Amino acid sequence: MAAAEIAHRPAGHEVKGNERANRHVADNGKGEDLKDAVVGKVCVRFAPEPSGYLHIGHCKAAILNQKHAQKFKGKLIVRFDDTNPAKESNDFVENILKDIETLGIKYDEVTYTSDYFPKLMKMAEELIIQGKAYVDDTPREQMQKERMAGIESRCRNNSAEENMKLWKEMSAGSEKGLQCCLRGKLGMQHRNKSLRDPVYYRCNPIPHHRVGSSYKIYPTYDFACPVVDALEGVTYALRSSEYHDRNAQYHRIQEDTGVAKVEIHEFSRLNLVYTLLSKRKLAWFVMNRRVDGWDDPRFPTVQGVVRRGLTIAALKEFVGEQGASKNLNLMEWDKLWTVNKKKIDCVCPRHTAVIEGGRVMLTLTDGPEKPFVRIIPRHKMSEGAGQKATTYARQIWIDSVDAKSISIDEEITLMDWGNAIVKEIKKDQDGTVLRLIGVLHLEGSVKTTKLKLTWLPETSELVSLSLVEFDYLITKKKVDEGEDFLDVLNENTKKETAALGDSNMRNLLRGDTLQLERKGYFRCDVPFVRPSKPIVLFAIPDGRQRRVLM
Repeated sequence: MAAAEIAHRPAGHEVKGNERANRHVADNGKGEDLKDAVVGKVCVRFAPEPSGYLHIGHCKAAILNQKHAQKFKGKLIVRFDDTNPAKESNDFVENILKDIETLGIKYDEVTYTSDYFPKLMKMAEELIIQGKAYVDDTPREQMQKERMAGIESRCRNNSAEENMKLWKEMSAGSEKGLQCCLRGKLGMQHRNKSLRDPVYYRCNPIPHHRVGSSYKIYPTYDFACPVVDALEGVTYALRSSEYHDRNAQYHRIQEDTGVAKVEIHEFSRLNLVYTLLSKRKLAWFVMNRRVDGWDDPRFPTVQGVVRRGLTIAALKEFVGEQGASKNLNLMEWDKLWTVNKKKIDCVCPRHTAVIEGGRVMLTLTDGPEKPFVRIIPRHKMSEGAGQKATTYARQIWIDSVDAKSISIDEEITLMDWGNAIVKEIKKDQDGTVLRLIGVLHLEGSVKTTKLKLTWLPETSELVSLSLVEFDYLITKKKVDEGEDFLDVLNENTKKETAALGDSNMRNLLRGDTLQLERKGYFRCDVPFVRPSKPIVLFAIPDGRQRRVLM
């Protein structure tokens, strides 16, 4: 289905002077303006199918719809395209509404295609009586082959009486009805294959999440969308340009059903490298437990990317830079994460962590006899980040990778403390650094040292951390048409590293963003509960990282 999609004024409508003055005709080159739009008379709609959570592709459609509604002081409808009971649920409806709220989308009303089921059925029956639609019991695979070859179905010229008889079988969900579908009689020789007698209704006995078992037949998106758009007074249907060939079908259905014509405004779909946006394919990952749910941080869903640390402000800016251009682009995630970094770097607090495995103790022989505490800023350039308590002690921990890079008698800088000189390096027979001994040299200049190291005091107040990095779910930038995504699955998409963190991280809340100095940006997914349970921090890409998992 189209992630989003728009009614001409009635023929002969007279444009008055003030209305002409209210028209927006300028275009900034991105195809953003609506053709002949009039301030105060624009109605758009965002129409997701409740068969999964909103993903980053839907975001572009939602944001663009809201932008046009606000620009032209118009109306925005959120309509759930709930025409396939086999895939849909109330849970998806609730989470989509949650996602829309997260995006800050302000709408005027929520509707459902299922609200129009009686009207749609009546229209379908009128088409049958008028000879503009027919019931076909051709097997689906054969029907597809005939459509591709432009071959008319043997059922195409059945009488209206015969079609109505089979329509009633479909409506009852009988054995015969289950073998049938309703097709529009548009023409099987069209060069545009979307016009080759498309399916309007299918028989489906599965209960619907809103209307239960009231119906055994359901309209296809292709039939319901243009009709309901017109019935709801939509003036501009925003549709991604991948549906361009189906625009003629959209307008033909409006013509045959006698509803108002709705103007279509196209935009390019937001595609990202190494990313699947098909909800059917995303559902496969959930059902096969390749991810932890629709909000998994490896998923391109709104809840997934937010959980990984993407800000809505960055997402909106990224979408805004592309505008409503019809050019199809495969975007790099790095561009989005770079925008995000600019949003968080200036405000997120700084903390310290040391990787637990192989950490090395540095003993400062002239260090403080008793540990002492100083209150320092959590972000030197942002007072709003608050303050933190830093403990200074004679024995401190540093990362093993840092310990390996130190030479005897080398002067180093201990961040937020000062300089020190390493006098002894103790190693085992394999050359692994076991411990270091040094002395403080606080009068030394940080400008002269090569190594600026993060550290933690040896104290029971340190907290356990689990640092989690994620990779793409597939190993290919773009899955080509006809290619099976199962052939390019990434088997290694999650890496967890145990670490120790400064005691101030006990105060982190779920959703807080922070920077672990010299390690990158993180989002708190599981805050501190008790010492035996680690704080879980999800790594936030910064636009420079590349395939970090090995």
